[in-house]
Amino acid sequence: MYDLLFYLELGLFHVLDWNAYDHLLFLIVLTIPFSLKEIKTVFWIVTFFTFGHTVSLFISVYGLYAPPEKIIEILIPVTIIIAGFNNLLKSNVIHSFSYRSFFISILFGIVHGFGFGNFFNQISFPLESKVKPLTGFALGVEVSQLIIVVCILFINWVIIKLIPYKLSKYIIVVSSIIIGFAFSMTINLL
Repeated sequence: MYDLLFYLELGLFHVLDWNAYDHLLFLIVLTIPFSLKEIKTVFWIVTFFTFGHTVSLFISVYGLYAPPEKIIEILIPVTIIIAGFNNLLKSNVIHSFSYRSFFISILFGIVHGFGFGNFFNQISFPLESKVKPLTGFALGVEVSQLIIVVCILFINWVIIKLIPYKLSKYIIVVSSIIIGFAFSMTINLL
């Protein structure tokens, strides 16, 4: 039980760590087009991201496939840029639901999971005991992402209610700032 809690905490702080701000930027850009009323949709999008993240962690940790670390490091900010541009293109289409969002969440989760798979491979534990740590880590990631998403949805609600800006302008401004950060991250990795 201690192992599960340890890795749950590790997953929780993996997302909440300021040094891992790429995860935070991705969650913001993913959540910014939604309101509190759509918390169910956002919950499922984030859960599908966690599912993809967990699948690639298992694949990496069990040695089934390990993509080159440098490519994954570059692809992580690229996923943020793509999600940001998706917001820019659809800034006038608020409250839209699409199965494509879930597919993209899984795909991007896979990329982000491979990024953390390298860390897990450095931790030494027997092959048969990897399920519990990975499960605890995945639960920690999910809980922390949901905490962040609820905070973002609340901030969205406050800004939209208190500041007389159109929602589409808010989405464009925030997404553009995040694209700028992600672009800078990408350039620094090249």
